[in-house]
Parts: sequence; structure tokens; C-alpha cells
Amino acid sequence: MNRLCFYVIALRLVVTPTGLLADDAAAPDAQHVAFFNESILPVLKEHCFKCHGGDKEKGGLKLDSRSALVRGGDSGSGIDMDSPEQSILLEAVRFESYEMPPSGKLPDETIELLARWVAMGSPYPADMIGDDDAPVHESPGSRVTDEDRKFWSFQPIQNPPVPATDDAGWARTPTDRFILNRLAENGLQPNGEISPRGLLRRVYYDLTGLPPSIEAIQEFEADPSDLAYQKIVDSLLASPEYGERWGRHWMDLVRYAETNSYERDDAKPEVWRFRDYVIDSLNADKPFDDFTREQIAGDEMEFKPERLVATGYHRLGIWDDEPADKELAFYDDMDDIVGTTSQVFLGLTVHCARCHEHKIDPIPHADYYRMLSFFSGLNRLGVRSGDSVRQNSLRPMVPPSQGRQYTEAKKRYENERRELEKTIREIEKQVQPDFQPVEKEDFAYQMNREAIVGKRVGKLIDQAKYDQYVAARKRLAEIERNKPAEVGMALCVTEIGSQARPTFVLTRGNPHAPADPVEPGFPEILGGQTPEIPASPNPETSGRRIVLADWLVSESNPMTARVLANRLWQYHFGRGIVRTPNDFGFQGAPPTHPLLLDYLASELIRADWHLKPLHRMLVTSSAYRMSSDSRDEAVAADPTNDYFWRFESRRLSAEEIRDSMLAATGKLNLSKGGPSIYPIIEAEVLAGQSRPGAGWGKSSDAERARRSVYIHIKRSLGVPLLMNFDAADTDFTCPVRFATIQPTQALGMFNSDYLVQQSSDLADLAEREAPAGDAADRVAAALRRVLQRDASEQEIAWGVELMQRLRSEHQVDQRRGLELFCLVALNLNEFIYLD
Repeated sequence: MNRLCFYVIALRLVVTPTGLLADDAAAPDAQHVAFFNESILPVLKEHCFKCHGGDKEKGGLKLDSRSALVRGGDSGSGIDMDSPEQSILLEAVRFESYEMPPSGKLPDETIELLARWVAMGSPYPADMIGDDDAPVHESPGSRVTDEDRKFWSFQPIQNPPVPATDDAGWARTPTDRFILNRLAENGLQPNGEISPRGLLRRVYYDLTGLPPSIEAIQEFEADPSDLAYQKIVDSLLASPEYGERWGRHWMDLVRYAETNSYERDDAKPEVWRFRDYVIDSLNADKPFDDFTREQIAGDEMEFKPERLVATGYHRLGIWDDEPADKELAFYDDMDDIVGTTSQVFLGLTVHCARCHEHKIDPIPHADYYRMLSFFSGLNRLGVRSGDSVRQNSLRPMVPPSQGRQYTEAKKRYENERRELEKTIREIEKQVQPDFQPVEKEDFAYQMNREAIVGKRVGKLIDQAKYDQYVAARKRLAEIERNKPAEVGMALCVTEIGSQARPTFVLTRGNPHAPADPVEPGFPEILGGQTPEIPASPNPETSGRRIVLADWLVSESNPMTARVLANRLWQYHFGRGIVRTPNDFGFQGAPPTHPLLLDYLASELIRADWHLKPLHRMLVTSSAYRMSSDSRDEAVAADPTNDYFWRFESRRLSAEEIRDSMLAATGKLNLSKGGPSIYPIIEAEVLAGQSRPGAGWGKSSDAERARRSVYIHIKRSLGVPLLMNFDAADTDFTCPVRFATIQPTQALGMFNSDYLVQQSSDLADLAEREAPAGDAADRVAAALRRVLQRDASEQEIAWGVELMQRLRSEHQVDQRRGLELFCLVALNLNEFIYLD
């Protein structure tokens, strides 16, 4: 008898005759009470009551009475009346979801005692029954109420009127009136304007991620009019660098990386095409609704190569290529897609309902699986090998019918070529030992081979073998001339076919414990519809994802437009109107300017989801032109700048710092697109890999000087400069980057090989621009490149003094002194921070 069957029989022997759970909790069986007192109460006292007894109620849960156990805490009832084996209490002590007690897992025999007790109906003695009429605690996600539906983010988008203000002259755009109105309500005044130079640096970095030239600044300082500024804004939005800058924001959100993580961390083939798709789409001002549809379901739309590439969105996450539990690995992949999609487009943490009802938001457990069902037909990235990845996730960038023909033709060509080459190789192997030295040299040239092999007819090979050799070479040349034209391959999503897998609610998220079946459906709090799924235009997919994509950008869903409008504001102004851009739920921050948020969402939809009109409105506003100066009275009234009385200063992002160095040294390579590049990484850093240097290629000097958005992103090996300055975490969606201040930043900025090279390149440039050899002129030239302005006499004097002291105190020659000064210049706050 196996152990499981024995255990089930043993449980049946200790339960009451009326069933597993005693209904008459007020009069528990004396034998069961004795079992509790002798075997269970000591365990609860030693391990549980310190946090869940008396006046302690961690997580809202108490265990010192039966009614408290049944009522439960923040995670719901402690026991499952219908399925006692699935009780949260048992799950916790078994470390299957929660891990209790936190001091360490209980012995197996103790856990079995608890399981027996729960199977008995969790009896307590009469004096520990408690209030049997107390209501069972319900998680917020257990049912969706009318009160839940009144929450601000679930309301339809309003189109509020632009408010009137007392200072109409300050307002340049409608958004200014919303800001000014809130400031007035709170007795605040907006800051004055930033300098023309500061404004130009701000908008250049904001829209392109690159500094303006000093000539551009001087031209704007000579004419800082609104008209001149608007022309600059239009030129920046039209520049290809705009897509590179704003594409990086989107890549943060969709957890873009080019490798799979885990120990091997192998590269994702052709993934760079997705990065180029994002950049190109933004530069073309592709409507965001189309941008959404293409990533979620581009393969279920009319065929275009870029739409196929866009579905690489589903392949960007981490991938376990050797899972211990294949079923669980599939649902982990699905969880990554559900979590990313719900946070990025809806601003909701739907993935928190994978194992149970959402603990904070009105998202039932079943809603998670209804959303997952839209993706249930997906193949994993691969099975294990690189060949499986190619089979599951690479497709030629041609229409499906042509793609199948191309794939078949290429397969025929490769198979025939392989056989012909084998035949040729075997015959050549027979005769090569007989070659004279001069013949070995001549045999390197294809045109000589048949004659050299022909000399061995009758000796090492017969005439039939020679004829076979000549025919094979002729056929090989023929198929090489007529081989299928090379077609670009896309890393893309594929499905198991036109019928998706059935989807079930998984008990506690366990794929081996399926419960009720579910169909694709939208979150109940947002309507809860179960849509019809029409036949897919692609016979190889289920057609489910395009239905989800259409709903995401439909009028019936108020979330996507609000979330996107908030992100635009966040990236321009330093923080969102909602400070939690991926969480518009109950735990998220409320909007500081709800009417402004709805106005921006309405304008986005009115502009047919084009982003550039909103960019233009925001960066030409007076609110955007405010200085970042602090004012005592404003700080006292609004210390966190909730009402935007000033502009938030910021440090440059990791990519902006690296790109700005290359721009300052004159080395920046602005070539676009294509496979990613590999900067030099120090051997000490590479040594930290399980296979040092594996997966990190070599690029030319010119390629290494390209913008940071084109750097190969390997999950297990970050470029130190970018990692030090808080580059995005690629394992999950990254809605806000950290802006830390830590010692490794200063150490890297002064001591790394990369900074040493950059300071040397800047010194070269300073010498070219001041060839006469005067130290003051070279200091001035270096500062001009770094700061985009002419240095003051005092700043030049400080630089010269530094070089002189280095020479007198440390015997540093003039060239090395200039390099060290350039190193200091690249570390100036004015270079790394924006006002």
C-alpha cells in the first residue's frame, strides 16, 4: 500500500462519523479535544501564539480560538471547510506559499499532526471556541462590490473643462491652467523660469537623451522666444534620436533583455529587431493603439514584417531552459506575460491573484486565469536546445504562406547541400594522401580540384567514383547559384495551433491541482465580459490575443489611456501624477491632479493615440519651463512638491551619462539599428561569470562608440558603468528607475578603464582645439565640450592650478595632467545633473 493511500485511510479513522469537519463546534468530541490539548496546543503556544495570539494579530490572523481561525486574516480563512487539505494553515507550515513559522519549517511529524487536526475539523475545547457567529474574513479580491467600482481609476475617463485662472498670462498650454489652479487652491505660486541654457539642456536630454551643442545653446540664448523654442522642440521630435531616447523608456517597461537568464543565460536570437521596432515605431509616431495591438497580437493582424517582430514582446522575459517541473515552468512563463501586460497597459497587479484572491485590489483568483486564458495557446520560447528555440520562436519575415514555402525550400537546399558536400568530402579524403606538395597548394583553389582528383582514376578511385565526384560538384555549384534568397528571421510568438489549451483555475497556483475551467475574459472590476473569439486570420493561432489587444485600447477600458498619459507626464516631469505608475489599484498612490490626468488621457485619445502632440503640449508649457530652485515657504507648504510648484532636478540616466561622455569627446557614433554592440568589460568583471567571458562578443572601436541603447543586454553580465548608475532591472517590468548615490559610482567614474579612456579622448580633443599648448586654453576647451558653455576665468584658473599642482607635487607631465583634469571635468555635477 503506498504511503498516500495509507495516509488517507488513517485520516478517515480519526474523523467524526458525520464527515471531515465537525459542524457542532460548540460541543467537540472529547477524544478530539484531548488530541488538541496534547498534540496541537503545545505547538501553537511554542510557534504561533507569539504572533497570532492574545493581543498579537499579525496579518489580521489569530489562532487562539476556533472562530478566529475560521474567520482568518488578510489572506482569508485559515482553514478550508470544503477541502481541508488545501487550508492556508497547512500550506503555510508546509512552506508551499507562506512560510510559517518564520523561524524555520516544523518537523514532518509535527506537520502531520496539524494535518490530522485540520481533517478532524480543527476542534478546540469549549473555552477556546470563541464567537462562532463572527464573519469569515474576505480578501478584497473575493468579490467585487459596488463600492469597489467607485474607485477613481475604474471610472470612465472624463473630459474636464480647462479651469479658469487668475494668472492667465502665465499659462502657455491648457495643462498650465490645471497646475496653476491646484497651486492657487493650496496657496502656492509657481517658480520662475529656468535660464535659456538650462531649458535647452533639459529638453534636449528629455527628448533625445543627448546634450545640445554649445552653438545651439548660444543661438537660443540670442533668441529665447516661444517661436524659436517651438521650432527646436519640433526638430527634436523629428530627429531619429527621439525614438532612441523614448524607446529606452518602453524597453524598461517590457523587461527588454537579449538573454534568457539562469546559468547558461544564452542569447535570444534576433531579439535586437524588437528594439529597432520600438525605436522606429516611436520615430514614426505610430499610434499607441496600433503599437499595443502589434506587440500583443501582431501575428493575428494583416501581415507586416514589423508586426511579426513586435510579438517578440512575449519572448523578452527570463526562460528556464531546464526546468524541474515543465508544467510549472509553462505557468511561470504565462505569469510573466500576465504580470507584465497587466501592469504596463492596465496599471494593475493582476499577477498577485495567481495563487489566491488579490489581497488588496478587487481582482478575484479566477480573473487571473481568465486573463491568462488569452495567452494559453502560446508555445514556450523553446524546449531546451537552440534548435527548439528556432523551431518555436523564429519565423521568416515574409507572409505565412511564403514563410512555409521558404522554410521548405531552405530545408531542401540545406539537406541536398549537406549530402553533396559529404559525397565530395569522402572522395577527396580517399585521394588526398597521394598528393604531392605542389598539388596540396593547388588543391586550395576550387578550379584545380577535378583535374587533381582525376589523376587518381585507375589507382585510388575508379571512373564511376570520379564521375560521381564531378557530378556532385556540378550539382553543388548549381544549387548554390539558385539557393533560396536569404530572408530575415524574427524572434516572435507562436502558438500550438488554432485551438488553445483549456484553462483552469489552479488551486493555490499549483498546475497539478486544476479546479474550475475558465474562458478568456476581462477583469470583473472593468466589466468582466467574456468576449466572443472569432476565427484568427492566422490559421496557426487561436485568435484570442487580438481580442485582448483590441479591448486594452477600447473606450470601454479606462485604464490604458490613463496609465499612458501618466507615464508621459512622469518621464517629462520626473514623477507621475500617480506616483506608482504600474499600480493604479487600492495600494497605489492617488493622483495629485486627477482632472489633469483625465484631460491628458482625453487629449491622447482625441489625437488618435499619437504621442508627439502630447509631448509638444507638455514641453512647451510654462510648468515645464520652471526652475528647480527651492523656496522656503513653498517647501514648508509642500515639501514633496505634490503640486508642482517647481521642476524636479535629476541626475542623468546611466545611458545618458555614457552617451554624453562620448559626445563630449567627439567620439559618439550615431549610426542606427542592427545587431547589438559589446563594450569592453574588464577581465575582473567577466571572471564573475560561471563561464568567464561566455556570450560577450567583440566590437570594433567605432561600434563601441555607438549609443547605449544599442548595447547587448546580458542578464547575468551588466556593463559596470550602466549598472552603477541604476540601469533597469530586466527580470521584471521597470516603471521607475532608482536614482541612488553610492560609492561604486565615484570609484567607477574615477578609476575604471572606461573613464581613463574617455579622459584621454577628451584630452586629445582639447589639444586639437588648442594646439598652441597653452594649459588655460586646453582647460577652457575641455570645459566647453563638457558643460556646453564657456568657462569662467575662475574655473579656468582652478583647472590650471590643478595641473600645476599635479606637476609640482606628483611629478606628472603636462599631458598626463591634462588627462587628469579631463577626468575631473567628466565628474562635475554640472555634467551629470540637470536643473
